Amino acid sequence: MKFKKYLVVLPGIILAFVLYTLSQGFNSVLGIELLGYEKSPISTAMIAILLGMFFSNIFQIRESFLKGLDFTQKYILKLGIICLGIQLKPFEFLEFGAIAIPLIITCIISVLIVIKFLIKKLKIPTRMAYLISIGSTVCGTTAIMATAPVIGAKKNEVSYAIANITLFGILSMLIYPYFANFYFESEPLLIGLFLGTSIHETSQVAAAGLIYDQQFNSPETLNIATVTKLIRNTFLIIMIPLFAFLYNRGKTTEKKYSIINIFPYFVLGFVAMIIIRNFGDLMYSTNYNWLVTIEGIKLSSKIFLTMAMAAIGLSTNLKEIKNMGYKPFVVGFIGMATVGLVCITILELYLNFFN
Repeated sequence: MKFKKYLVVLPGIILAFVLYTLSQGFNSVLGIELLGYEKSPISTAMIAILLGMFFSNIFQIRESFLKGLDFTQKYILKLGIICLGIQLKPFEFLEFGAIAIPLIITCIISVLIVIKFLIKKLKIPTRMAYLISIGSTVCGTTAIMATAPVIGAKKNEVSYAIANITLFGILSMLIYPYFANFYFESEPLLIGLFLGTSIHETSQVAAAGLIYDQQFNSPETLNIATVTKLIRNTFLIIMIPLFAFLYNRGKTTEKKYSIINIFPYFVLGFVAMIIIRNFGDLMYSTNYNWLVTIEGIKLSSKIFLTMAMAAIGLSTNLKEIKNMGYKPFVVGFIGMATVGLVCITILELYLNFFN
């Protein structure tokens, strides 16, 4: 029975893999055959997302694929992020981790202040504003789903907030890699910090980092963006209790929450992979098999992440987003813009102070 239970996810996983393979084929034809480059300058991850969105909004995705697509977005994505840890060399992450934490805290505080102001001006429900703000500042849909029970959010408010985060997350995921490369003049540290702080979802940050890596040949940027986002994710532990306190303040009943349930455990897998790389380099730095293993895990991470991007594209319904009201989207846009502008300002100050 358990085996059959796991079999139901296979069609969706296979569909995501087929779309990954198609994206690779399109990438080779467009970038190498048509444009004449030795290595395609077009991102496979971006093609996978756009192909997924095209198919999902032109055709009806069968129900038999949905569980597997959901599994791919949730678990294969996390497996891809865990595998990314193999790319980080000894103590490399400490350099930008120390910069990332104050940057993230500043962005969170700024967005909370701005959205608190917008609640009064636009007169949108407080619960929805809380969901949009935590989705914008911490980790997108995961943060929204974790926060909803502790503030008693309604189902339509949760759906609205997720649609909001999805729309602006996809826009920033597709635009920011190119904007950041231009604005920060191809500096991997600043671009990675910007992508990891200003884009909503873990999957969207991974996609933006992968797009940047494939477009501008910078795995370092992908590493920095991923670590910055994972640090951001751990702020759920602080933000959920804070929102529970702020929303339920003065009320007779308080919603219960569990730190065990909200902790993003795949972060530990990512850290474990960094440790494995560190010890492996110390013991087997010139060993051929070890070097082949590293390259194999790196390739696996890109395959898993691109499959997850295809699944996200296949799960994005543009009609549903279009049919929703405009006010919460104004809040979402301002939240996205605030995070981006604050991030740029802090990074500029950092650049001027240390140069």
